[in-house]
Amino acid sequence: MNHSFFSGKRVFITGHTGFKGSWLSIWLMKAGAEVTGYALEPPTDPSMFEICGIGNRIRSITGDIRNRDALEKALTEAGPEIVFHMAAQPLVRLSYDRPVETYETNVMGTVNLLDAIRRCSAVKAVVIVTSDKCYENRESFWGYRETDRLGGYDPYSNSKACQELVTSAYINSFFNTADYDRHGIAISTARAGNVIGGGDFALDRLVPDIIKSIISGSQLSIRNPRAVRPWQHVMEPLYGYMALARKLYLEGPAYSGAWNFGPDDENIKTVDWIAQRLLRLFGKDGGYVQDNGSNPHETSCLKLDSTKARQLLGFSPRLDIDRALQLTTYWVNAFMDKKDMLSVTLDQIDEYEKIGSKV
Repeated sequence: MNHSFFSGKRVFITGHTGFKGSWLSIWLMKAGAEVTGYALEPPTDPSMFEICGIGNRIRSITGDIRNRDALEKALTEAGPEIVFHMAAQPLVRLSYDRPVETYETNVMGTVNLLDAIRRCSAVKAVVIVTSDKCYENRESFWGYRETDRLGGYDPYSNSKACQELVTSAYINSFFNTADYDRHGIAISTARAGNVIGGGDFALDRLVPDIIKSIISGSQLSIRNPRAVRPWQHVMEPLYGYMALARKLYLEGPAYSGAWNFGPDDENIKTVDWIAQRLLRLFGKDGGYVQDNGSNPHETSCLKLDSTKARQLLGFSPRLDIDRALQLTTYWVNAFMDKKDMLSVTLDQIDEYEKIGSKV
């Protein structure tokens, strides 16, 4: 995909201060887009958003997507052609502690945005980012397809399934593909696997936990080392989101609906595999201890089938899991060495784009 498509396009990102939102903001900024971000203050300290000085390079608005009036005001003033909705309460374990906040943010935040889009005539393409955990998990060895049943065991996963249902209802009711010539807005949802990469400082996620243990010298504790997840570098699904947004903008309702963005089967690994490989990359061979305490339910096996995105969007993972971990390690080491992290991030995006151009 030629990212020059985004040059001069007005783009609105919710959740731009988070991990994935920060990477997307930088990538779109690099492509020449006029980016407006709407989000709470960065969710971690340190944060990629602040480390890379993103707030000084795009129009950044501090706001809560649960605040319907403030969100609509920001959207209307920005007048975006393309919207990426990434704001969320993104943690499974936190959803057990804060279920109401999780549903308010993930479900009603999406309602607020879609309702505001109804009254923003500038919008042409919308990508609602949900999660691979939106499916009813049957612990299946086979990857879930977009047509599989939605569900979600825990409040986070279920809220993401609800987010999918809300989006489907708004498409059917207000942005129906049969009436595209009247409203001119094409909307899709995007479900991605477990993302890794430099700049993720979130609590209670595997790679950030490993990095924190290395920096602090503390013993690493892992809850479920045999769990299988669809690991991928953060640039992979972001590339997919941008390719999808481009198709929605140029070809409209033909690309409306749900899309999976996951890795190839050979990159679907256990938590133990990822932990051991990352520890070795950092030169640490101390291993980890298993947390056998009382922990909330977590699925043991999760895979995505991304055949639809491969066939219709030309989406194909560029980085194998080893390279994804190497890029993550390099970013973290550069951060600890106090390098210019915006330049480091842009260099990694450059590398990714060059790989993609050969495919």
